[in-house]
Amino acid sequence: MNIGPFNFWRLLFIIGFGGLWACGDSHSSSAKLPEHCHDASLGNLVGTTENYMKMVYAIEPNAAKAKDFQGMVQIKGGTYQMGGDNQQARPDEFPKHQVAINDFWIDQKEVTNAQFREFVEATGYVTIAERPIDVEELMKQLPPGTPPPPAEALEAGALVFQIPPPDRPQYFVSDWWIFTKGASWQHPQGPESSIRGKEQEPVVQISWYDALAYARWAGKRLPTEAEWEYAARGGLSDGVYPWGKKAIDDEAPQANYWQGTFPTENLSKDGFQKIAPVGSFQPNSYGLYDMAGNVWEWCADWYHAQYYQQKANAQLILNPQGPDKSYDPMMPSTPQKVVRGGSFLCNDSYCSGYRVAARMKSSPDTGLEHTGFRCARDVR
Repeated sequence: MNIGPFNFWRLLFIIGFGGLWACGDSHSSSAKLPEHCHDASLGNLVGTTENYMKMVYAIEPNAAKAKDFQGMVQIKGGTYQMGGDNQQARPDEFPKHQVAINDFWIDQKEVTNAQFREFVEATGYVTIAERPIDVEELMKQLPPGTPPPPAEALEAGALVFQIPPPDRPQYFVSDWWIFTKGASWQHPQGPESSIRGKEQEPVVQISWYDALAYARWAGKRLPTEAEWEYAARGGLSDGVYPWGKKAIDDEAPQANYWQGTFPTENLSKDGFQKIAPVGSFQPNSYGLYDMAGNVWEWCADWYHAQYYQQKANAQLILNPQGPDKSYDPMMPSTPQKVVRGGSFLCNDSYCSGYRVAARMKSSPDTGLEHTGFRCARDVR
């Protein structure tokens, strides 16, 4: 599911379900970052790449934006049980554990194309999907001995979702994710596509670093995984979805997700074949839109498959920032960040990613057609 431009070459090595949610060990750069690169407000940066963090810190915060709280909701802090709620939950969602969250602000909606365009026009920022792939950084994320990709595989581009033919006996990741040269946030489906008329759709083909750069400019940050889940639950202690326990309903959709047989048939009963404009469905009780479906959302935290298990004996965890490093046994060479909330590709038959406790992950240099973000901010 989360396979972006840097994962394109990796896609050739990972044909199967594991490659959809790949994660792995972090690696540390030997070069030094500016001291403020370790600011906790930006999330745990161990294992991030110096070149990309320089790209992020080249962005000057916008003083006016930092004072603007329009479009944000202040969430009153409290305690809750973080983790899986029902039989659909996966092992990395257990055990449930008690978490305390301070007050914080969070965007009411996912960051839109219009908002990201304003950022790019103000700063001249170029996203990772618009840059040629850095082969040196790519090889750090692949198993030792992997041959380097050919030069033509390093051209700028991203992966775009396409419905494959319906008559194949078996489907693999490469059947629906197609590497497309020229695909980027401005051209989500490739160079012939455009965001014209889609200004209120969530921006996609955005890497974690790109999201971090935008947040820095806007005087915000990315939400922690714990904050994200707390906000998505909307004050419901044991809800499975942002709206509660009621199962997702194809006939009266509560979110933008896949209705039909994945990956060959989307019945679009929710009214959308792919992405929906932000706010197209009812908000949760905190007034937050699209906490289920539409696009996956980046969080600040590294992903670690055993992180919840490591916290099992803690009576109460205050404002968790996630693990110090990333780990997933399926892809131990690749550091990954947490993504939350599901997307227009989710369905109960295989991922149910729109559950409030559902955890997924993706390498921080990855951008995809179904991955975006929203921002958060401390209460001062």
